Amino acid sequence: EAIATLALERRIGARGLRSILEEVLLEVMYEIPGRDDVISCVINEDVVLKTEPPKLILRGESGLAAS
Repeated sequence: EAIATLALERRIGARGLRSILEEVLLEVMYEIPGRDDVISCVINEDVVLKTEPPKLILRGESGLAAS
């Protein structure tokens, strides 16, 4: 929903949505492939709005770890 809101505010179409997603995922796209301990990455509204980093779920940990 946050991504759609940003797209509407910026008055952009499908390519703009892709641009927003790439911007949000940029750092983790390069970090995660080199890590064997990450089993999942959680992107929520706060991450899209840049108020907190993506949450990485690590193998062997019960909680979430901020990247």
